[in-house]
Amino acid sequence: MTRNERRNSHNKTHIGVIVVLVLLVALIGGYALRSTYYAKRFLPNTVVNGVKINNLTISEANRKITRELKDSPFLIKIDNKNWKEINRADLGWQNDYLPGLKAVQKKQNPFSWGMQLVSAADTKDVDGNTLDETKLDAIGEAVRAELTQANTNRTATENAKVTRTDNGFEITPEKQGTTIDVDAAVTAFKEAAKTGKQNIDFDNYLAKPTITKDDATLKKTMDKMNAVAKIKATYSINGKEFQIPTSSINTWLIDDNGTMSLDQAKVTAYVTSLGEKYNTSSNPTEFNSTRRGKVSVPSGTYSWTINTASEVAALTEQILAGKDFTRSPIVTGATTADKALIDKTYIEVDLENQHMWYYKDGKVAIETDIVSGKPSSATPAGVDYVWSKETNKTLKGQNDDGSDYASPVKYWMPIDWTGVGIHDSDWQPAYGGDLWKTRGSHGCVNTPPDVMAKLYNTVEVGTPVLVF
Repeated sequence: MTRNERRNSHNKTHIGVIVVLVLLVALIGGYALRSTYYAKRFLPNTVVNGVKINNLTISEANRKITRELKDSPFLIKIDNKNWKEINRADLGWQNDYLPGLKAVQKKQNPFSWGMQLVSAADTKDVDGNTLDETKLDAIGEAVRAELTQANTNRTATENAKVTRTDNGFEITPEKQGTTIDVDAAVTAFKEAAKTGKQNIDFDNYLAKPTITKDDATLKKTMDKMNAVAKIKATYSINGKEFQIPTSSINTWLIDDNGTMSLDQAKVTAYVTSLGEKYNTSSNPTEFNSTRRGKVSVPSGTYSWTINTASEVAALTEQILAGKDFTRSPIVTGATTADKALIDKTYIEVDLENQHMWYYKDGKVAIETDIVSGKPSSATPAGVDYVWSKETNKTLKGQNDDGSDYASPVKYWMPIDWTGVGIHDSDWQPAYGGDLWKTRGSHGCVNTPPDVMAKLYNTVEVGTPVLVF
């Protein structure tokens, strides 16, 4: 290369450097100038409260956000669909975003505008709107009511629970449903509305299971239920014992949110059936009479009735204790269910044979002919008892013709609540046979005076009296 050629090449290189430097200075100057522009404006890709405000001043951004939020409803979504639109005016909506926008811009670096052009949107929320709390609460309650109704058509979330199988009790895993946690969703809605958000997705607030299959307490409940299912539960009623079927107890056992319990409706049905079968207040008593063999005596004053509510509670508690037991039901009445209604001591009044026996410890202690009520006022049949004893009593009432009577007696033992009792009757010339048809009483059991004296001094209050 000649000297002239080398000189020309050097000059070209020098010129190229100068051109590059000039372009670089121009670019830097232009970038700096643009940075000055963004000193009072928002950077590219800036989104505040869901509204794009890039290249806007603070006042311009405030007007745009206010306009767009005011004109757009608040949306509630369910299943990726707009479920409800709420007019912001109905919330008493007011706004002033200037303080928040100033804070956002203050944090901006104007020289980063170039990077902001190619980066993802810078999304922010600023607090600048106020709502009427009373209106917000009212709409919140309306949303709650509609959401509660919507839940009725959605699949409920199920906790893990203990269920009965052919092999005993096992844990069934929890199931995630589509019902929405109403309290959480309404709270989130009100908070979103306060902070100026444009929408909320209630699918983010699905009701979650609170008990899972790995819950330690649930496993303990399963073990308890398997143990209780094997207990021997025995009833003693009227002197007889029988076992509650194990299969029944198995169907009663339930998992009540992780706690072992009994299905109260089923236990109540069982106890009710016991009453229907055994209540002596509504069922006759089979009795082996002295002369007539087995007879059925209607219920009377000496009886009991199972107190269903109290017995259900007591039976439930005893079963859940998980130990074998024998119990008698809780009853109301003149006696209890833990023994035979008629044992070995009682008074037997046979109206057909017009005869009365007093059995003491299984043996006849006193017996006598009697005169019972006449046909128009027959002595009522029933399993009664001597509930009181009095001497020198005057019995008063009305005759068939409506006239009053007053009959003084030395010994009086009432046996029912209608005024019927056993007493001496010195006005009767004889006893037994068919005298009751012509000389019968007003319903009482007329007894020879000498026999009545012995009976009165021997019989204790509470002694059963079978009249049939």
